[in-house]
Amino acid sequence: MKFLKATVLAVAGSMSAVVFAADITGAGATFPYPIYAKWADAYKTKTGVGLNYQAIGSGGGIKQITAKTVDFGASDMPLTLEEQNKAGLTQFPAIVGGVVPVTNLEGIVGGQLRLSGEVLADIYLGKIKNWSDKAIVALNPGVKVPDQNIVVVRRSDGSGTSFIFTNYLSKVSEEWKTKVGAGTAVNWPEGVGGKGNEGVASYVQRIKGAIGYVEFAYAKKAKMDYIAMKNKDGQFVQPDDATFQAAAAYADWSKAPGFYEILTNEPGKTSWPITSASFILMQKVQDKPENALAVLKFYDWALKNGGASARELDYVPLPTALIKQIQDSWTANIKDAAGKPIWK
Repeated sequence: MKFLKATVLAVAGSMSAVVFAADITGAGATFPYPIYAKWADAYKTKTGVGLNYQAIGSGGGIKQITAKTVDFGASDMPLTLEEQNKAGLTQFPAIVGGVVPVTNLEGIVGGQLRLSGEVLADIYLGKIKNWSDKAIVALNPGVKVPDQNIVVVRRSDGSGTSFIFTNYLSKVSEEWKTKVGAGTAVNWPEGVGGKGNEGVASYVQRIKGAIGYVEFAYAKKAKMDYIAMKNKDGQFVQPDDATFQAAAAYADWSKAPGFYEILTNEPGKTSWPITSASFILMQKVQDKPENALAVLKFYDWALKNGGASARELDYVPLPTALIKQIQDSWTANIKDAAGKPIWK
């Protein structure tokens, strides 16, 4: 579990009610944690308002916002409009990024090894057990692939990153779709479970022959070797903000009720195939409207001013037109107990 620096400072310092009243509480996805941490530090410096964000995984974020124990939840798995209405929630996207397969293979540098979605699915199904398997060798002419057993690493907690990864595998492998499917927590056929993106990264770094999947900022931060992937157009692409942006360009948010949009396996020669938005969930009827307004002010600032810091971490900031659409949704959907909009 990760807590933002601003929270640590608030707890270590004054415990007065005034300090806590000014802070925002959120919980959920680990995928966007690096950029939320960066935004929180900058916002704290600018406004004095801190953000207490618990990176406990998307499943935990959905549970906590549904139970009203936090001001907002965060999830990489979007809820359908029907699911939002049933839970009394509304959602909006906050950032776009990419999930990348990472490895620990001697003699193979980052971006050198290439895989297709079908072969990646067969590895996670346990059908391909050695790196020298002919299916992997065929995708990597000229690369000396080691004769080494594959150790599969996956998430042990309810995870939006797992949802993105398994959603992609379900789109490229009928066998994966039938036997395992997509979700924040699935019945994994194979593998060692790590908690959070950092847990998976830690296992992969310690185990020779391991393969895992993490958000790209974690892979870069930990200097992990990532894999080039064959996309829907048959092109091998490297993960970076340009290939995430290429995939995100195919989203038509104006035709996505409740901002339910999944960006995996999008077309385009330069599209990264495991791209995703990360979402914020809030209660539609606010018992504490001042807290809700503080959340909306934070994301208003972050969406308008946080683009440069997002790009530094290889996330993709949202386009201006989408930010306007999001703010219109705040006015329409997030209200106080008397039915008055929180955001005007």
